[in-house]
Amino acid sequence: MKFTVPNMTCGGCARGVTATIKALDADAVVEINVETKLVEVQSTQSFEAISLALAEDGFPPQAA
Repeated sequence: MKFTVPNMTCGGCARGVTATIKALDADAVVEINVETKLVEVQSTQSFEAISLALAEDGFPPQAA
C-alpha cells in the first residue's frame, strides 16, 4: 500500500512513522521518501489500521 504523510518533514519523522507501523506488524516492510512524503508498506495489517495508528501518533496519512 502507498500513502503520503504531509507533516513528515525529516528523518526523525520517518523513523517515527516506521516505528508506529512496526509496532503493529514487526514483519512489515516500510520504504519512505521524506522529500516526496511517500510511504510504501508491505504488511498484513489493513490500511485503516495503519492509518489509525499513524494518526494517533501525530502522522495522519492520506491515500496516495
